[in-house]
Amino acid sequence: MMPTVADHVIATLQASGVDRVFGLPGDSLNGFTDAIRRADGFTWEHVRHEEAAAFAAAGFAAVTGQLAVCAGSCGPGNLHLINGLFDAQRSRVPVLAIAAHIPQSEIGSEYFQETHPQELFRECSVYCELVTTAESAPRILEMAMRAAIAENGVAVVVVPGEVLLHKTDARVTPILATHSITRPTDDELQRAATILNGSDKITVLAGAGVEGAHDDLVRLAATLQAPIVHALRGKEFVEYDNPYDVGMTGLLGFASGYKAIKEAEVLLMLGTDFPYRQFYPENAVVIQLDIRGRNIGRRTHVDLPLVGTVTDTLPALTPLLTVKTDRTHLDRSLRHYAKTRRRLDELAANDRDRTPIRPEHLAAVADRLAAEDAVFTVDVGSPVVWAARYLTMNGRRRLLGSFNHGTMACALPLAIGAQTVDRDRQVVAFAGDGGLTMLFGELITLSQNRLPVKVIVFNNSSLNFVELEMKAAGIVTFGTDLHNPDFAAVARSLGLFGRRVEQPGDLESALADAFAHDGPALIDVVTARQELSIPPAITVEQAKGFSLYAIRTIMAGRSDELLDLVSTNVARRILD
Repeated sequence: MMPTVADHVIATLQASGVDRVFGLPGDSLNGFTDAIRRADGFTWEHVRHEEAAAFAAAGFAAVTGQLAVCAGSCGPGNLHLINGLFDAQRSRVPVLAIAAHIPQSEIGSEYFQETHPQELFRECSVYCELVTTAESAPRILEMAMRAAIAENGVAVVVVPGEVLLHKTDARVTPILATHSITRPTDDELQRAATILNGSDKITVLAGAGVEGAHDDLVRLAATLQAPIVHALRGKEFVEYDNPYDVGMTGLLGFASGYKAIKEAEVLLMLGTDFPYRQFYPENAVVIQLDIRGRNIGRRTHVDLPLVGTVTDTLPALTPLLTVKTDRTHLDRSLRHYAKTRRRLDELAANDRDRTPIRPEHLAAVADRLAAEDAVFTVDVGSPVVWAARYLTMNGRRRLLGSFNHGTMACALPLAIGAQTVDRDRQVVAFAGDGGLTMLFGELITLSQNRLPVKVIVFNNSSLNFVELEMKAAGIVTFGTDLHNPDFAAVARSLGLFGRRVEQPGDLESALADAFAHDGPALIDVVTARQELSIPPAITVEQAKGFSLYAIRTIMAGRSDELLDLVSTNVARRILD
């Protein structure tokens, strides 16, 4: 029997090393899901919301480095994919989305559930095209897969449901990744070397683009006697086994990282598109290396642009450099980092069993108890702050989050994708109470799919980071209260291990029990609402904002909130 278009899609995916699709079924996807049912060695990874399917595919792709696939039915079904696809696109992971469409003869008639997916998904993809015939389907599929793999981005194939059932005898072509050497020319490398050889105050800013180049990065820093600052997405690839690491910069970062960059004469940017312009030096000479030339110079002025990968470029650049002996800038940066790190670690201690539990303490205990090869996923908001500051990377652990797109509700579905890769590897989700409840139904996915994800809920009964932003702007907090259930009890009702922790003395045993549990687990930890995650540099406007917030809060009759803020952040740390 001649295969259908849907059969051809599954065969092409299998030939290309893909063996699963994340999604939710629907009538316009019937041909596709039936082809999966009939295929050997191919699975349908069921979720409760299509947004979670897209996030799960992104998590799977981030851990494996390989193409992952999600699918949604016509109209609202595939529209739900869009937030997760935006995140995958901005995180630069290869994801293919199959977006089913209404009957082709009804397009343009405002038919039931009609949207225009090829327009909706264009902004969050490197390729997006509508299949109109069985003859065009194989070619469009191949182009989409190749674009996603080659450009590390999202490709969307929009296909009317009836086309999936049409017959095709097209040849199956595997679409596999290619590998190239990409680095600047010898002349450009010599120009970079001349600049670097002429300064003794060099700071390296490293991002996610240094993945796979850890040892070369450390050798470069040793040659230049240069401190290395990392952006958040570079954390997992930079900070371990690195005597030149001085922490992170940015809104979530360390004062030491901020200072090392501000005091540099030369800033060498490696594989980073760090977006916050206020954290760049004002007068330094800047060299920026990025595989995407379009990214160069859009955050700060750049004196020497270089296009290439970090892994290919550093081995060619380092031999051109003069070995430096002046450690003045490096040692000053390392001392500042040691002081900053010590202060942060002091905040992570059990505060004499006082309640609510400090979120820093929760993050630090989870870090200490987690497996050496754990995958951590983190929600946007306060959980990402504590993850950035207290999770220890070692070259085997992974850290996933919505670090560019910045969406809430990502920790749980990213964990679903990461755990699907390997059910024997520990996956820990740092979930905010607000983010978790946005995709609450995915706890059922953990149970149904038998995924042993460990979910740690930072339960502060608020949209905590939003409150911090309000305070910095001088605004009385409003609309941020969350009236939460007992998350542990909910988890138990869904078939998960669940435990609620309100006392610091119970925290370690609860986490240890959850991590040891053979199945999905949720730990609901009541954490301090007023814990402040202070950025490394506070502007005059932010200081004024906090003063205005204090005055307006008192005038609004909410002095108890201000007292709680002082008690949490001043009395505990200074008056004791």
